[in-house]
Amino acid sequence: MKILTLDPVDDAMVKQCALILMRAFKQHHPLAWPTLGSAKEELTAFSGEDRIALVAIDSQTQVLGWVGAIRQYAGHAWELHPLAVDPPRQLQGVGSLLVQALLESLSKTKASTLYLLTDDENSQTSLADLNLYPNPMTQLMGITNINHHPFEFYLKLGFCITGVIPDANGPGKPDILMSKSLLKSVTASASDTGHS
Repeated sequence: MKILTLDPVDDAMVKQCALILMRAFKQHHPLAWPTLGSAKEELTAFSGEDRIALVAIDSQTQVLGWVGAIRQYAGHAWELHPLAVDPPRQLQGVGSLLVQALLESLSKTKASTLYLLTDDENSQTSLADLNLYPNPMTQLMGITNINHHPFEFYLKLGFCITGVIPDANGPGKPDILMSKSLLKSVTASASDTGHS
């Protein structure tokens, strides 16, 4: 598997990425990119300087998935959006490799944070179908995964849950904010300080 930068003038690559975007979001977010045209439009936005798109291909140059990021906060933070892996290739490490490649790419910039928003529109977490007010963080602290929500995938990649937007997609349909530091940590743990 190889990771390449999306070539927005490579029509075959763009079409494969658009089809994967449609298929990957069809089950849990069918209205996200319901047509090939809407998916291609999303890819067109990644020709700008404020965006990065990386594509995973196999040895036959077949697209397996792709990840995008959007420059925010004057480049100090980037939003991971979207991550799409072809459904038959999911759970094979493609998504993890794409996110890792994105992290490496962003490490060459002044970015200090990569963040994402991951919707729960289909009752996939314990936050769904609840009134999270007046203390949404209390509910967030006890979040559990009910039906294969991707927040656990991102936790395994070192992201932290840093917030929630209650009712972002309608009543009882929150959006979960996750973030990962891009800064090199120089803090030592208690076991590294020489205390005995």
